[in-house]
Amino acid sequence: MRRRGLSRRGALLLAVGGLAQLSLPRAAPAASAPVRSAADDRAEVAALLAGRTLPAGVPAAEAVYRNVVPGPAGELGRLAVSAELAVRIDGYDDHPVVYPRRLALIRAADGWRVEHEEGAGGAPPIWDLGTVRAARGARALVLGLAGGPDPAEPAALADLAVPAVEAVWGTGWAGRLLLELPATEEQFARLLEAGAADWAGMAAVTTAAPGAPLDTPADRILVNPEAYGRLSAFGRQVVVTHEAVHVATRADTRAWTPLWLSEGVADWTGYLGSGRTARQIAPELARDIAAGRLPTALPADRDFTAGAGGIAQAYELSWLACDLIARRHGPERLVALYRAVGAADGTQERDRLLDRVFGAELGLGLEAFTRLWIAETARLLGPAR
Repeated sequence: MRRRGLSRRGALLLAVGGLAQLSLPRAAPAASAPVRSAADDRAEVAALLAGRTLPAGVPAAEAVYRNVVPGPAGELGRLAVSAELAVRIDGYDDHPVVYPRRLALIRAADGWRVEHEEGAGGAPPIWDLGTVRAARGARALVLGLAGGPDPAEPAALADLAVPAVEAVWGTGWAGRLLLELPATEEQFARLLEAGAADWAGMAAVTTAAPGAPLDTPADRILVNPEAYGRLSAFGRQVVVTHEAVHVATRADTRAWTPLWLSEGVADWTGYLGSGRTARQIAPELARDIAAGRLPTALPADRDFTAGAGGIAQAYELSWLACDLIARRHGPERLVALYRAVGAADGTQERDRLLDRVFGAELGLGLEAFTRLWIAETARLLGPAR
C-alpha cells in the first residue's frame, strides 16, 4: 500500500536541492538611491537659482537670488523655497531693488527645477504682471506691458522733463527717469499695493522701491494708463515733469516736509513757462471761490490722500502757494526754501520749524505767509473787477 505524500526519490531530490540552495552565495541587496541631505538640496537649489534669468525685455544689469532658504522636501519630490531677488536695472539703479519671493521646485530626472515663482510680500515687480516691452529715451527708460499703451510716448515726454527739471533744481541728482507703465488701472493699483478705486484719478505716482542698502531707495514713476490716457498732450507733459521733480528732490525731502510744499513745487515746475493763467491751472479752486468758499489754511497732508474729496483743490492751492513765493522772491528762493525745510531739525514741531525757515528764507513767518497766500488766491481767482 502506498502512502500519500512524496516518494522516497522525491524527498531525496528535495533534500539535495535544498542543500544546493544553501550552498549558493547570498544575492547582493538591490541598489537604493543615495540619501540626500538638506545641505545637498541647498547647494543644488543655489546653483539652480544662480543660473535663473529675468523675463525677456527687462534690461537688468544684475539679478541675484540671495538669502535662499529651502524648506523641508515635501511629498512627490517637491520643495518650497523662500528667497530675495535683488534686481538692478542697467543704467538706472545705483543699488538693487529687493523683492521677497516664494518658489515651488519639483525634482526632475536631472535635478530640481522651478515649477512656480511668486511674490512673498510687498509690491510685485512689473514682470510678474505680464510680458515686458521696454522703450528707451536719451534720459529715460519705460518698462511697459504687452497689451498696454505704447511706452515710447512717455519715454519721449520724460526726455523733455529731465532738462526742464534740471533748469530749476540743478544737476545734483541722477538726471534719468525710470517709468513703469502697466496695461490696466488694476495692475497700476497692484504695483502700489492698493485698491484700484482709491487711485482711479491719479495719473502717476513716484515711489521709492525698497533698495539695498535701505537708505538708498530706487525711484520708480508708476503711470496709471487709464487716467494718464485721458489727459491732453500738455497734461501728460505736466504729469511727467511733476513726477520728475519728486525724483530730483528725493535727497531734500523729509518726513516733516509738508505735502503742500512738495506737491506744490512739483506742479509749479511742471507748469513753468507754459503761459497758462491761474484760472486755467486751478479751475476747481476757481469754482469754489466763485461759490464763496475761500481757503482758510494751507492744505493738510491728509488732503492729498488718494480718493480724498477736494484733492484737486489741494494740488491747486499748493501750486498757488509756490507760485506766490517764486513770483515775489524768485525761483531760486523757492528752491532754497524747499531745501532749507529738508535740512532743518526734524525733531521740532512742524509748524514751528516752518515758521523759523520761512522767516529766515522769506523774511516773514508762516502765519503771515498764509494770510498773504489767502489774499492772493482771492485776487487771482475771485470775481473779475
